[in-house]
Amino acid sequence: MIDFARLEEIRALAASYGATLVAATKTQPADILKELHAAAPEAIMGENRVQELLDKYSPDYEWHMIGRLQTNKVKYICGKVSIIHSLDRLDLACEIEKQAAKLGNIQNVLVEINVGEEATKGGVEPTQAQQFISSLAGFEHVRILGLMSVMPRLDDADKLQALYRKLRALFDDLKTARQSNLQMKYLSAGMSDDYKIALDNGANMLRIGRAIFGERGLNAQKV
Repeated sequence: MIDFARLEEIRALAASYGATLVAATKTQPADILKELHAAAPEAIMGENRVQELLDKYSPDYEWHMIGRLQTNKVKYICGKVSIIHSLDRLDLACEIEKQAAKLGNIQNVLVEINVGEEATKGGVEPTQAQQFISSLAGFEHVRILGLMSVMPRLDDADKLQALYRKLRALFDDLKTARQSNLQMKYLSAGMSDDYKIALDNGANMLRIGRAIFGERGLNAQKV
């Protein structure tokens, strides 16, 4: 169920920062997506799971893949999603290149950064980001449009702010890199609990689910 008042608040705040809103639609039925699109036509649909994306896919909406992506699932979403947010390893990049080449397309991606350096999360370590991006220089069908990160869940606001500043600094540093398939345009960070902090620290793409749709359940990943 959409919280329309909260949705309007988030839309207005995102617009004031010039930020793009990606609605994290995990577990949401197709009819809810129609309601969301009617209320917020600029919102992008972001799916965590390939099968859910395929089940709900409609060309009426713009779609992003925001969850971790297995290499054997890439072929199902190339040509359907405008951006893959979770590029974090070379074998995945190679598969995206292969599948996009088959379609004659260029697949836009974000490089996921594990800014909190958490062992349980995917993402490239911040100190390895430049090297990883450089390793993709010869990929003609992959376009890197920025960075994505999932912040640790922290009660300490100062520590969270420090991580966001670290991510922003990396983003700004990479803007100076010269690479034909690199354009540092998007910093995808900020979810339901921290999107205001994210915006204040340079995020220009938000991935928000719970604040729009409500709780999914005790065991659901919070976004």
